[in-house]
Amino acid sequence: MLNFEMVGRVARPNGAADFRWRVGLRLVAAAALGLTTSAWATPLTFQDALTLAEQRSPMLQARRAALEGAQQSRTAAGQLPDPKLAVGVENYPVSGADRFRWNRESMTMRRIGVMQEVPNAAKRAAQRESADAKAERERAMLEAERLAVQRETAVAWLAQHHAERKLKLFAALERENQVLQDTLAARIAGGKAMPADALMARQEALGLAERRDELQAAVDQASAALQRWTGSAGETSGSSPVIPLDTTSLLQRLARHGELLPSTSMLEMAKAEIAEAQASRRGDWGWELAYANRHRAYGDMVSFQLSFDLPVSPATRQDPQIAAKRKELDRLEAERDDALRRVRAELQSQISELQRLERALERQVSSVLPLLGERVQLTLVSYEGGRTDLSSVLTARKDAAEAQWRALDLEAQLMSQRARLAYLIAE
Repeated sequence: MLNFEMVGRVARPNGAADFRWRVGLRLVAAAALGLTTSAWATPLTFQDALTLAEQRSPMLQARRAALEGAQQSRTAAGQLPDPKLAVGVENYPVSGADRFRWNRESMTMRRIGVMQEVPNAAKRAAQRESADAKAERERAMLEAERLAVQRETAVAWLAQHHAERKLKLFAALERENQVLQDTLAARIAGGKAMPADALMARQEALGLAERRDELQAAVDQASAALQRWTGSAGETSGSSPVIPLDTTSLLQRLARHGELLPSTSMLEMAKAEIAEAQASRRGDWGWELAYANRHRAYGDMVSFQLSFDLPVSPATRQDPQIAAKRKELDRLEAERDDALRRVRAELQSQISELQRLERALERQVSSVLPLLGERVQLTLVSYEGGRTDLSSVLTARKDAAEAQWRALDLEAQLMSQRARLAYLIAE
């Protein structure tokens, strides 16, 4: 066992362990300053973590803002452009006997008018359809981001939860080792154990200390990953959650996959752009109303006129634009089909991995753990009877502990896989 000297009320190890003591003391100070808050924060349940992540996610806030902006844009889509005000002087003489005099020539007038351009109805309808499709795309991207946030938060919570469980299991192993060391002196004095067993037990304790550092680091790293999504650190609380999952229906609802959700609205946007390009073949029109004021010797005038676009060369102007938009639609459809094949293959692979983990965990719990537990008991009985040495006991206990950690690892992988699948498809 480590030899401790008391410094104030802090147990401080001698020799080579002094560096570890200083590092540990700094970590304790950092926790007291709030730099490491997991020990002091309120325990976090699985559902609370999902709720906090959805409330605090910057990416979800960005997606909500994008959706609100797209919805606001729908109001302006398809509206007539603003009218134009025209002010000027017409037929003002700049040469001759009446130059620079506006009241000597009957055609000289001060003119004010209003002009309004009117895009054709098909073009405005296509603009409204494009704005609607863009809003739907933003809504789909918001839902896809929400699924991603829930999925990553669930995986992070489960990682921290199982890391904490492994640390608690390790504490039980340390207590068993301490009991063994406490009884070892009496066994050596009674001739039931060798003096070398004491050194072996101390060596085992040092190995356990190294393993504890590794497990604590795993907890801290998992806590940092969870804090990235929830915005706050803390221990997890409660047992492992029940994540309902129907693998049979996942493939049937593949169109609602988070990655595929925006594809439908993106195709609708492309179709609306094609319709708008096609509408440009019809041309737009406009009107203008003007009032002209002349010298009082002459009467004032009112004029009204209409203007029309003349698509005289659609083969070199409108048709290439239409063809380009159609190719864009073809590209989006091909990319959607490729994404559909890819996510289907990935989903089938994930389901297969889930089934493998279920079988592995079942074997570990039902067969491996009971066998190793029985081996530990038999080895202890043999050691107490003087029929085996301490190394056999320590090996058996280590193998049993490793099997328990392996079971926890399998459970963690299984639950993480269920979370990835459960938050993959939108309802």
